[in-house]
Amino acid sequence: EDVMLQLPLVVTAQVDVVLLLVSVLALWTRLSRLSYPNSVVFDEVYYGQFVSLYMKRVFFIDDSGPPLGHMILAAGAYLGGFDGNFVWNRIGAEYPDSVSVWSLRVLPALCGALSVPLVYSLSLELGLSYISALGGALLFLLENALIVQSRFMLLESVLIFFTLLALFCYLRFHNTQHRVKYMGLLSYLLLLGVASVHTWNLIGDRSLSHLSVCVHAVCRLMCLVLVPVLLYVFWFYIHLSLLHRSGPHDQLMSSAFQATLEGGLSRITQGQPLEVAYGSQVTLRSSASNPVPCWLHSHKANYPIRYENGRGSSHQQQVTCYPFKDVNNWWIIKDPLRQELAVGTPPRPVRHGDVVQLVHGMTSRFLNSHDVAAPMSPHAQEVSGYINYNVSMAPQNMWTVEISDRESDTEVWKTILSEVRLVHLNTSAVLKLSGASLPDWGFHQLEVIAERLFSGHSSGQSWTVEEHRYGTSQEQRERELELHSPTHIDVTRKISLWAKFVECSTPNRKTPNTNTAQIHLIGNPVSWAIANMSLVAYQLLAVIHLLRRRRGFKDIPDDVWRRFVFLGAVCVGGWSVNFVPFLLMEKTLFLYHYLPALCHLHLLTPAVLEHIHSHLLSGAAQRRAMAVCVLALAVSVVLSYQNFCPLTYGSPQLSASELQRLKWRESWDILYRRH
Repeated sequence: EDVMLQLPLVVTAQVDVVLLLVSVLALWTRLSRLSYPNSVVFDEVYYGQFVSLYMKRVFFIDDSGPPLGHMILAAGAYLGGFDGNFVWNRIGAEYPDSVSVWSLRVLPALCGALSVPLVYSLSLELGLSYISALGGALLFLLENALIVQSRFMLLESVLIFFTLLALFCYLRFHNTQHRVKYMGLLSYLLLLGVASVHTWNLIGDRSLSHLSVCVHAVCRLMCLVLVPVLLYVFWFYIHLSLLHRSGPHDQLMSSAFQATLEGGLSRITQGQPLEVAYGSQVTLRSSASNPVPCWLHSHKANYPIRYENGRGSSHQQQVTCYPFKDVNNWWIIKDPLRQELAVGTPPRPVRHGDVVQLVHGMTSRFLNSHDVAAPMSPHAQEVSGYINYNVSMAPQNMWTVEISDRESDTEVWKTILSEVRLVHLNTSAVLKLSGASLPDWGFHQLEVIAERLFSGHSSGQSWTVEEHRYGTSQEQRERELELHSPTHIDVTRKISLWAKFVECSTPNRKTPNTNTAQIHLIGNPVSWAIANMSLVAYQLLAVIHLLRRRRGFKDIPDDVWRRFVFLGAVCVGGWSVNFVPFLLMEKTLFLYHYLPALCHLHLLTPAVLEHIHSHLLSGAAQRRAMAVCVLALAVSVVLSYQNFCPLTYGSPQLSASELQRLKWRESWDILYRRH
């Protein structure tokens, strides 16, 4: 019998009113009066520069992390019609009427607001009760420091949101299995560790079939390893696709990378001859960017006869590495068997294994090395421009070209594309940037040495031809004029997206105003105190439980103990990986560096309170007393939040005496503006 479609169709849905309520409150605390103040606040002066570069499609690289965070900030600016034409040069600068301040700040604010209901849901996935989940959400909701950090064009709220989201998604997946049958990199590693423990437990569960275990293991591998790697590469793909114009960070990248960007080096190198030939005029850039990118260089100044430590030198012409474009960076590739310094017809290309001489274009000195100690690296040989002093010091100016990235032993030396090592023919030492800075007599340029290498491939050995032209002049005066002339011609060179990705991903508060309103990055002191006490309480409870279980006393069932340990792994472990590394860093730390760690403690607080209430207090009177204490703490958190709201939102304006009353400790810095 046919089943007829029954009308009307009825759809039922369950709505968590508490979740809805905390979401609305979170949006209100983070989004209300978002455009105030209408001026640059703290690190907006830093991130705003990257937003402007995105709007103008200008390449940049920020070694603080992958580009997704910056792209989220740029997306908000783009939706608000921002064209990038604003000078981010000082904190407190007023935004013009043409800039939509609300759109610049709205996406970080949304991430901060969504973190509150996410904490509520995450607490439920951790196995806490609805009351405890609400408590955790309220701690997030009323945390003044998190509100301040969310309301401006900053990245911490974005980082915290995605960290919590990753943890929530994994726990939802893990918990579903049981019911039915990059803070950054360190938080991700913690999550991998938790997943590994879960997978190991699944393997030992004899109630599951082999197929079920394999499916769960493969799903975890894909979701926690493969998908993050693909997303990481994908956002770099978007970043590199959008930013195709030359920018301020070009020199951090290789010559091949720079040649793919519009303007800058590509404008200079377009159409250069591809194959280096005898007679070619070239600039040689060190492939090492540490301490800074630089080019092989010489000038009319000699090494001192004696150094400060008494050692002697050859007193020949200095050869250095210079971190700026300069006419003294030009060298001529010469055939040792011929006198010509111009390219013949047809050009004779230089190949891997060929022996060449390098002649400095402006001084005509040959690149030379010999058994004289280098000025700053006495273990290595000095590199010089040879001067014949008639003192029985014969020239040693032959160099063998070794192409490091060759595909065959007869490969031709190519402009930009080839990385070469220049091996000294007489001593087998390799021309190398040492990275040491020369003293005043060397104009603080970087030292170049010839180092004998017995094994391996050391950094600073490789050199790339960046600018290149076929020389046509034999006379020195004509050649100097030729070297001073520009080098443009027209052909484009491309390198793969993967090569660009590898290069990019390899590592390299208060706002002044015209009024007396101030915004301070200050936390809710009560909730911070509760969070730290929860950390101490958990550790004490863990030690007590461990000792008593070791003695054979099980105060709590095994399943409750396992959940207690899991809460510690997630919350205390999350706090550790987001806090302890900062103790090892030699850098200036701000309060916001601690916020990801604080978030894990706000997750821990209701868990510890629930554990004590449910499993350690036996009498009804004890539980009622604890409920009163918790309620008093909640009221204190709310009052503390209200007390510091003027510093969180910048309004209402407070007098100096009112600001003084907010200074609970002498170590707090609250500035009083006097007019």
